[in-house]
Amino acid sequence: MIGLGFDENLNHDILRGLLRRNPALDVIRVQDAGLSGQDDPEVLEWAAQQGRVLISHDVSTITAHAYERVAAGQAMPGVFEVPPSVPIATAIEDLRLIAECSRPGEWEGQVRYLPLR
Repeated sequence: MIGLGFDENLNHDILRGLLRRNPALDVIRVQDAGLSGQDDPEVLEWAAQQGRVLISHDVSTITAHAYERVAAGQAMPGVFEVPPSVPIATAIEDLRLIAECSRPGEWEGQVRYLPLR
């Protein structure tokens, strides 16, 4: 199992549904970590320090910052982008699968998009 970090712009229904299916998941929202309103580079730095894969709807900017970290040789445990067009139930099931079945470091340096199928 891996830890997930939820960007503050992510639909909270996804987080609630995910935790209903598995309350033992290691999930933290960036706002609960005191990062409300922080820029993407700071959020990605926090995720790297925590070893958390970041989950976000922010396809427009966070992806570029994630790739900048990789190009600079900095840690980037992974980003999963959830486009708003992905149904909530699909996002919940895909994220549950990622959290429960991934190994630490498996998504290092990668940006992926939901749905998985």
